Amino acid sequence: MLTFLVKRILIFIPTLLIVSLIAFGLSRLPNGDPVDNCFDPSGEVDSRYNYEYAEKLYKERAKDLGVHLPPFYCSFAAQAYPDTLYKIARKSKRETAEKLIAQYGNWSKIESYFKQLKTTEFALLSVAFATDENNKIQTLRELRQLPLAYKENVIEGRLKGLQESTQRDSVLNLKVSNEVDLLISSFAAVKANATTQKLYIPDFKWYGYDNQYHHWITNFLSGDFGISCVDKRPVVDKISDAIFWTLLMNICAIILGYLIAIPLGIQSAIKRDSRFDKVVSIVLFVLYSLPVFWIGTMTLIFFATPEYGMQIFPGVGLGDSGASAPFWTRFWERASHLVLPVFCLTYPALAFLSRQMRGGMTDVLKKDFIRTARAKGLPESQVINKHAFRNSLFPIITLFTSIFPEILAGSVVLEIIFNIPGMGKLAFDALISQDWNVVFTVLMLGAILTMIGILVADVLYAWADPRVRVK
Repeated sequence: MLTFLVKRILIFIPTLLIVSLIAFGLSRLPNGDPVDNCFDPSGEVDSRYNYEYAEKLYKERAKDLGVHLPPFYCSFAAQAYPDTLYKIARKSKRETAEKLIAQYGNWSKIESYFKQLKTTEFALLSVAFATDENNKIQTLRELRQLPLAYKENVIEGRLKGLQESTQRDSVLNLKVSNEVDLLISSFAAVKANATTQKLYIPDFKWYGYDNQYHHWITNFLSGDFGISCVDKRPVVDKISDAIFWTLLMNICAIILGYLIAIPLGIQSAIKRDSRFDKVVSIVLFVLYSLPVFWIGTMTLIFFATPEYGMQIFPGVGLGDSGASAPFWTRFWERASHLVLPVFCLTYPALAFLSRQMRGGMTDVLKKDFIRTARAKGLPESQVINKHAFRNSLFPIITLFTSIFPEILAGSVVLEIIFNIPGMGKLAFDALISQDWNVVFTVLMLGAILTMIGILVADVLYAWADPRVRVK
């Protein structure tokens, strides 16, 4: 059994690695700048001091999010791409640099062009008063569009417009035109000294352990999931608040589902094709065919709203009792609010679980060892409970593997309908508000619980049938 477990755990490790790589890759796909998505972008920068302060603040925020490092341990790219490209803090400028490299290949000249862009902007910001302030503002806006442009005709058009606008103003012409001319020359050097052959030479770059993925996975395994981009709270705190209610509802639903479905399945198999079997099958399949969101809405209308039905249960939410209320007061209030959601989580599983149990038990009851046990004169209860039950559990064990991620992920629809602050509602709200740290943390936790469920299922298989250990 120990060897069996070791083999399964050894499979668990590379699977976790692959899942983490996929989750990390997906977390880097959303559009926009991750720093600006999590923090309010800096306002209009109208002086060199403000520019330098905004850049410093941006780099500090990037460091807080861990996006100031290279993405991975290594990279395979063309020789034209430098191993320091990740040091361009702003994502938009970094993407422009990558596109320019893809066209011209000469990073040294492109880097000089970007440095001259910064120098030119500093020169323009240093102008305290221009002859025409509106022209200065327009010139500054034109200049700030250049780090986002990568097409040759667009860049040249903006550079020409920049040159014309500085020449129209005597103050700008005196203090900025020289820098603009250098900027035009630096871009001309990019075109004239293109080294496109480097784009066809592969190159391996090693960054070491100080990279985004390494810090992300080590922090994740240590329980640090980062901060929420919406309210700046640690993600672990938000998940801790939500996971309690999801676990409570789902564990109750699982226990009820198995306690009801397994005996029903066994009795249906024993009394196969009887009236009891047919009635149970019809009732359960009718329940299974009813959509959860519809049943949830109907239960609220008819059992929690006095205007439409009977107010047997309270409405949505978890009640109004605060933390200062007595324990039992809070307990009964919360329990009354959770009755309907737990029912809606339980009933869909009854038909499926009971039919799987019925099928498994029916097959086992046809086996030779069951006939032998009956021929020996064993009581029917002993034949069913000792010999048939354990050998019919394989379908139920297989279904049990899917429970683990559901315990964590929760039911998005039901938690929204009943306004339960669980994991499903948290993930939905995070997705709507593009709070990606929360979204991908839930994704990773769900993947890990799926693998744990498969591992537990393998152990249960080995317990139910020792022959599995040999295989």
